[in-house]
Amino acid sequence: MKVKIYQVDAFTDTLFSGNPAAVCPLQERWLEDATMQKIAFENNLSETAFYLRNNNQLHIRWFTPSMEVDLCGHATLASAHVLFNHEQYGNSVIQFNSRSGILTVKKDNGFLAMDFPADTIGTAGMTENIRSCFDIQPQELYRGKTDYMLVYGNEEQIKNIRCNLANIAQIKARGIIITAPGNECDFVSRFFAPQAGVDEDPVTGSAHTTLTPYWSKRLNKVELRAIQLSGRRGFLRCRNKGGRVEISGNAVTYMTGEISIL
Repeated sequence: MKVKIYQVDAFTDTLFSGNPAAVCPLQERWLEDATMQKIAFENNLSETAFYLRNNNQLHIRWFTPSMEVDLCGHATLASAHVLFNHEQYGNSVIQFNSRSGILTVKKDNGFLAMDFPADTIGTAGMTENIRSCFDIQPQELYRGKTDYMLVYGNEEQIKNIRCNLANIAQIKARGIIITAPGNECDFVSRFFAPQAGVDEDPVTGSAHTTLTPYWSKRLNKVELRAIQLSGRRGFLRCRNKGGRVEISGNAVTYMTGEISIL
C-alpha cells in the first residue's frame, strides 16, 4: 500500500523556517490508528496530519510523535496548502470535520486564513511545579482548555528565558505557552510541550486560539500581528471574532514523497 506524503513549512513564506508538518492525504477510509501513530513517530515532526476525502467531505486528524491531539493549527494550514497547491482542490474555501468541530480555511489576499474556536481561559494559581519550569517568574498565569499560559513583561524575557523541560513534562496539560508584548508586533510567544512529544514547537497555531482573545482584550484590538520566537520563527495574523479566532499565515512545500506500508 502506498500513501502520499508532503512536508510543508507553515506560518512562513521561506523554506527552513516556520513550523514543518507532514500531510498524508487518504481516500475512502482511515488507516489504523496504530499505523497513523507509527507514521507520525517515524516522521518525528511536531505534527503529522491525515485528511480523508469521503463523500465530498474532508475529515482531518493530527498526531504528534507520541499522541493524537484535538487541534493543530500549523498542520491544518499545511493540509490546506497541499489541497490548494497539489491535490487539485477546486474551491477557494475548505471545510474540515475534526474533533474540534468544523474548521474553515480560505484564501485571503495571499494568505491562508483558518477559522478556529476561541479558547476559554481563566486565571490560575501559581504552584511550585509551574514556578520550577522557568527561571523567570511570570506576571500572570492562566489556564485554557489544554494549556497553561504565562504572561511576561517584555519580549527579551521570552527570548532569553531558560526552561526546565523535565519539570514542564510533569505538568498536567498539553503544554505551556509563554507570551509578552512584542517589539515589532503586538505580541510574541513560545510553546513547550514535552509531555506531547514536542520539547519546543516552532510555531503553534492552536496556541493562538488562547493568545488572541487575551491580547485582543488587553490591547483593545481586533486584528493583531504575532511572532513565535522559536529558532525557526513564525509569523501570524490573528483576528478576534468573539467565540471564534481567525489565524492566517503562509506555507511552502519542502518535500513530496510516498510511504510504503506493507
